[in-house]
Amino acid sequence: MKSLKFVLLAAAAFACAAPAHAQVQQSRDQILFYTGDWKGERFPDGRPKVPDSILERVLDVPIEDVWGFLRARGYNCQYDGGWQSLHPGKPFAGRALTAQYMPLRPDMANAINAQGKKEGRVTGNNQWPINALQPGDVYVADGYGKIVEGTLIGSNLGSGIAAHTQGKGGFVFDAGIRDAEENRENAKLNGVYRAYDPSAWKDMTLTTMNAPVRIGRATVLPGDVVLVKPDGVLFIPAALAEAAVASAEFTQLEDAYNFELNKAGSNGGEFEGGWTPKKYDAMAAWALAGGKVKMPRAEFDQMLAERKARNANTVSEASKK
Repeated sequence: MKSLKFVLLAAAAFACAAPAHAQVQQSRDQILFYTGDWKGERFPDGRPKVPDSILERVLDVPIEDVWGFLRARGYNCQYDGGWQSLHPGKPFAGRALTAQYMPLRPDMANAINAQGKKEGRVTGNNQWPINALQPGDVYVADGYGKIVEGTLIGSNLGSGIAAHTQGKGGFVFDAGIRDAEENRENAKLNGVYRAYDPSAWKDMTLTTMNAPVRIGRATVLPGDVVLVKPDGVLFIPAALAEAAVASAEFTQLEDAYNFELNKAGSNGGEFEGGWTPKKYDAMAAWALAGGKVKMPRAEFDQMLAERKARNANTVSEASKK
């Protein structure tokens, strides 16, 4: 009986000592659960911290080339289009900090705001994600497509995003914004949204931060690399980001070399194909001599070998038919 009493007392003490799980902000363990494939550095909150160098390199590759890499690995739901942009000619990239909003329900909103007060949050909950942003982050918000009274930021909150990200990153809102004219004047703020409306945010509430969210036809996890270009937004899993960027860079070299051959009329009828080991060697010599290789040389050599081997296997299979 005494031992049972000891066990019960110990269990009670452990329960009191164990930290409570955050109700809105996902715990580090919850983020690790969803992003377990990432083996690199993380932020204190648990989000994958893809290196800045990858965020810089991804801006120079087309969406299609990264999208093709992801599709080949079963990631079919990573793109969405149909956006309006503060600066249409200025692409940007960063690490996703996700947030989900829902239509307001008083009892739920009261519980959320009470939790925020307990955590020392003194602002409206539409500002909580902004306060959590780091330089290089993209604030990705599922606002369930609400535009009228679904404007997640005006110019004051827009300036808050710019200050926290230090002009490196931005926002992707499946919702509306207001004060678009003033936000556009902020050179350190960039973002895409569904539409502009002059109304203020109303009858909606933040429900979770750094959990999986749906943005249009895409699924987004915290720490994903967000690539925003005039033609749409791509969400790249952190664990695949470096390989996806390298693959896209290599595809760009293939295309550029093909363009040169096509222009010179020396590609025959193979305007986009005809890749043989000999052609790959010629492309590699052309790319290296011209200083066109951006990835580390070892990475380039490995990818060259993989493409040559893949081509050889394709040719071998075709010869058997």
